[in-house]
Amino acid sequence: MDVVADAVEWFTEHVPDGWFEGPLEVIADREELLVVGRLAAGTSPKRFREATRDARVAIARPAEVRYDRAVSWAVRVDDQLVRFSHLSVPVMTRLRVEERHVLDLLIEGGIARSRSEALAWCVRLVGANESAWLDELREAATKLAEIRSRGPAC
Repeated sequence: MDVVADAVEWFTEHVPDGWFEGPLEVIADREELLVVGRLAAGTSPKRFREATRDARVAIARPAEVRYDRAVSWAVRVDDQLVRFSHLSVPVMTRLRVEERHVLDLLIEGGIARSRSEALAWCVRLVGANESAWLDELREAATKLAEIRSRGPAC
């Protein structure tokens, strides 16, 4: 099942008309679904958040069961993404001394307060500056998953 496509369809059916302009966007990983809608120009994200809180929680509960993931919400206002909630998931990694030096330099330079924050900064930097390469990698991974699904059952 394509979780994102299914979730877009499911949330589109359950989100009240008039909340957002245009189609919903769903960003997913193993732990979380981030539901993003575009607000009409001049709409206050803070007021929208307060006015829709109970309804968003009521919509999220069955979705969390259906998709076995936390549901978070955000809105787009102009070019800005305003998150109402999100998960911050710890990720364990092993780094060699040279890699740790990079993180420590980011701390010493005031870019980050911890190695964890420095690593998150590095990930955001790659995401922002290598989007074409990441898109190509994502397409290759999708193609590989399709080929594997047609292969022999183990």
